[in-house]
Amino acid sequence: MQDSERKGNRLSKIVTRTGDGGTTGLGDGSRTTKDSLRIDAIGEVDELNSSIGLLLCEDLPARVRAALLDVQHDLFDLGGELCLPGMAVMKDAQVARLEGLAEEFNADLPMLKEFILPGGTRPAAIAHLCRTIARRAERSMVRLNNAEPLSDAARRYVNRLSDLLFILGRLLNRAGGRGDVLWQKGKNAG
Repeated sequence: MQDSERKGNRLSKIVTRTGDGGTTGLGDGSRTTKDSLRIDAIGEVDELNSSIGLLLCEDLPARVRAALLDVQHDLFDLGGELCLPGMAVMKDAQVARLEGLAEEFNADLPMLKEFILPGGTRPAAIAHLCRTIARRAERSMVRLNNAEPLSDAARRYVNRLSDLLFILGRLLNRAGGRGDVLWQKGKNAG
């Protein structure tokens, strides 16, 4: 891509054809295959961010909406870290913010005595879908970290985010007038 095709850090040309051969460019200018561990992790984080965007289309409590918008910005920071090998962009403060949100949102929820099923209200079900995508992104990042070190903050962030999304699934069911959908062991076993 030529410098004339860029404006600062923004692309002015979207269709470049540079990836037609199965490679893609990283933020440091190097190229890697589209099936590399790094691109898998970037793609999982991108899917996670998109799924949170879907959740944000729902009617949500204002505090939840604000938290999720902050998460989307953090996930772009994480994507930036992943596309720049050796760069640490994520900060411990971002992880600590998620921990604080998890404590805040979990404070008024009843203690769990059973496993719960993902579902209930539509927003809660989408939060659980986001949670499973976060877990998949985390697994991709662990595989990448085994080959090329990632920052501790990046790995911890995605782990904490999946915890927060679980809590939000429960909170959104309550906000929608529903309780947890409890798993009934052996319900259909006969």
